[in-house]
Amino acid sequence: MNLKIATSWKNILKDEFDKPYFKELALFVKGEYSKHQCFPKGTQIFSAFNFCSFEDLKVVIIGQDPYHGVGQANGLCFSVADNVAHPPSLKNIFKELQSDVGKPFPKYGNLEAWARQGVLLLNATLTVQAHQAGSHQKQGWEQFTDAVISKISSEKTAVVFLLWGGFAKKKGRKIDAKKHCVLTTGHPSPLSANRGYWFGNKHFSKCNAYLKSKGLQPINW
Repeated sequence: MNLKIATSWKNILKDEFDKPYFKELALFVKGEYSKHQCFPKGTQIFSAFNFCSFEDLKVVIIGQDPYHGVGQANGLCFSVADNVAHPPSLKNIFKELQSDVGKPFPKYGNLEAWARQGVLLLNATLTVQAHQAGSHQKQGWEQFTDAVISKISSEKTAVVFLLWGGFAKKKGRKIDAKKHCVLTTGHPSPLSANRGYWFGNKHFSKCNAYLKSKGLQPINW
């Protein structure tokens, strides 16, 4: 596994990288990438951390797995590479963004611009085998990303956590809601959104209102 991760995160997560479970996870991922087509590219596994430093972090969005279709995943949850069609969940994210803050529907689904402003776009599992949803779950990634959330909760203040869907809400148990802003809603997938659990949540404007209240620069969604 390519362990190229931004220095700020490497220092914060050093103890985690030294634990036996992570070493086993690294061997598993290395084996999977050598035997199968996996996503994202090896150099993009830690993109969420490399585009958003620990110091700059203001917002956390938690996804589940990387996209498992060819050319989609780029290491940021819900995000796809330029010139890749918007997946259904991302379409619904952009629809809510449009109705909430008036942002025109983006041409591209690459969310790097969010990450560069301090939005950690974190999947619970950072790798996946092509066309096999959930194939790298329960190998250690969840323990690692739980540790990431715990570190953010304990060592930072006034972070906005956007928890979309039941899976993200479970990860949210690691968050100290007294010192952070935790916003929850349904998942943006069509199944959830069409049942009325996504649209109208206004998370983007609520997030920025909270950041402004803490004297922080809002996100240009």
